[in-house]
Amino acid sequence: MHVSKVIHINMKKIIIAAFLFLVPVFMFAQYKVSGIVLDEKTQQPMSGASVFCQNTTIGTLTNSNGEFSITVPSGGYDIVVSYTGYETQSQRISRQTENIETMRFVLKEKDKSMEEVSVVATTEVRNGLEKYGDFFREHFIGLTENSALCQIENPGALRFFFSKKRNRLKIIASEDLIIMNKSLGYRIRYQLDSFIHEYGTTVTQFTGYPLFEELSGTESEKETWKQKREEAYLGSLTHFLKSYYEKTLRSEGFMIQFTDKSGKLRPLNDPYEFTNIEDEELELKPPGKLRVAYLNELPETAYLTKNKLSPSNTIQISELEFRESIIVEKNGYFFDQRDLLTIGYWGWEKLADFMPYDFQLAQ
Repeated sequence: MHVSKVIHINMKKIIIAAFLFLVPVFMFAQYKVSGIVLDEKTQQPMSGASVFCQNTTIGTLTNSNGEFSITVPSGGYDIVVSYTGYETQSQRISRQTENIETMRFVLKEKDKSMEEVSVVATTEVRNGLEKYGDFFREHFIGLTENSALCQIENPGALRFFFSKKRNRLKIIASEDLIIMNKSLGYRIRYQLDSFIHEYGTTVTQFTGYPLFEELSGTESEKETWKQKREEAYLGSLTHFLKSYYEKTLRSEGFMIQFTDKSGKLRPLNDPYEFTNIEDEELELKPPGKLRVAYLNELPETAYLTKNKLSPSNTIQISELEFRESIIVEKNGYFFDQRDLLTIGYWGWEKLADFMPYDFQLAQ
């Protein structure tokens, strides 16, 4: 199962294997995704199953025959199928996916006995929310300006487990987390698989599936949200990847340098030196890190303070570290998302600053 992943390494080096990226959408070149959802045991259609493209506002429920149909803008996505009491399934899709209009998902009931064994193997912290709630919020919601207006509506769904043997904190949710982002105007339903912090290595990671829903508001609120959403998108990792795909880096405000394996930083005269394009997909795998500067927006003061950087810094600096090659598609989506780590400013931005993939800049 593909899941999004976030890694945090102490206060000065925040790494994210990007899972929620801000992808703009164009209303042309759409394609249809349809299929059926079945129960593995009975092979009967499952009515009311949730089918959505994660990190977007695009989703639906299956009908009485277990069928679904959605239309998505051109590009790549992870389609997620879930039903209460059943294991969630996720599959990467694009226009080139075989049988894209006759997909078949067979859901398996969750093994409750395995869940019980997992719970027994650790120790639940009875006052977990009180003890670890702020820690979870900082590493899940973030500490940016937008995070101040981003709240988890049902924190009671969180369960906290601490293993002395592993020196590890694990957080799960008994139901989908409902997050109200009143700064960007979204209600987010987040299926949290798990949130794990390793105290020995100070590494934190979480996995899950988010679905965005636009909030209703006054015309004044909508105008504010429009501006905030544009600010959140501009300079983001997805903005960068889409600009990279379209060869508009310079005009969009991005500059790239390359750090080789010896640690030497040098200009990258040809940004596409390490890429291969085939079937509308771009494969990217430099033998080192890419250092990306975004010139059109100042870094937040809180970021500079948190990372003990000079207030005179005027550029957002991030680094991309590749575990394996990634495939970038037209809409900025990339795969496998576990193979790309981001360091620096993109690591600072958490859920409170993420935009759904189908966000579109005003023309």
